[in-house]
Amino acid sequence: EAIDNLEDASNELILTDEEVVRFQIGEVFAHVPKEEVETRIEEMKEVNSKNLEKLEEEKESVVAQMAELKKILYGKFKDSINLEED
Repeated sequence: EAIDNLEDASNELILTDEEVVRFQIGEVFAHVPKEEVETRIEEMKEVNSKNLEKLEEEKESVVAQMAELKKILYGKFKDSINLEED
């Protein structure tokens, strides 16, 4: 969702004719040159994309570990165990 919000902000920035725009930094809005805001938004999108990739890799690893553990548990307890599906 953060990436979508940044993409929306980037698109809105393209549509504006203003050379200086309001940009939220923390809880404060500052007047910042449009070019600088464009650069900041691109950097923020890159950081968010990298974080998302890292989280997806971690998720894949956890899901693989869960699958392996399920095999072990079902092998040990057979039908006497009922593990929830994803």
